[in-house]
Amino acid sequence: MQRCEWASNVEPLYTKYHDEEWGRPLFDDRKLFEMLILEGAQAGLSWITILKKRQHYRQAFDDFDAEKIACYSDSKRIALLQDAGIIRNRLKINAAIVNAQCYLKILDEFQGFSDYLWQFVNGKPIRNSWKSMQDIPVSTPESEAMSKALKKRGFKFVGPRICYAFMQAVGMVNDHTSDCFCYRSAS
Repeated sequence: MQRCEWASNVEPLYTKYHDEEWGRPLFDDRKLFEMLILEGAQAGLSWITILKKRQHYRQAFDDFDAEKIACYSDSKRIALLQDAGIIRNRLKINAAIVNAQCYLKILDEFQGFSDYLWQFVNGKPIRNSWKSMQDIPVSTPESEAMSKALKKRGFKFVGPRICYAFMQAVGMVNDHTSDCFCYRSAS
């Protein structure tokens, strides 16, 4: 079975993520929030590092319940900084808390986080047709627009590259290479 180069001949967790999640359109507000936090945590690291820690992230961050995260106390922040099951970076942990607060404001203003985010691709996935991973950009005008809008609303760790990786992960763009078996089924 032909897969995207990055998911071929690697550890099973990565392959499972590629085959079952990556590039599949996601519209659930809470799962989109989770992915945005995890993409921010990944900055400067490999995605497999985050995948291995994802289940623990869910536990540590109250299953990505934004109402709980938005109210984290200083003692909870300290506990997170000492939790070896997540990336123990003060800026990334603080960003998750700030982003939860910003997320809740978007929920008050829009129909949902999904509606807000999907507007950057006009509500439907952008279907690319890349031949190889080298063809895929690290950011696009859409990810730059999303980044700018999220930053304006106070979000942290949402640069254009992080936003593009997020857009790929949640199926806003189909960046499976055209020879990958997921290419046709992803969007």
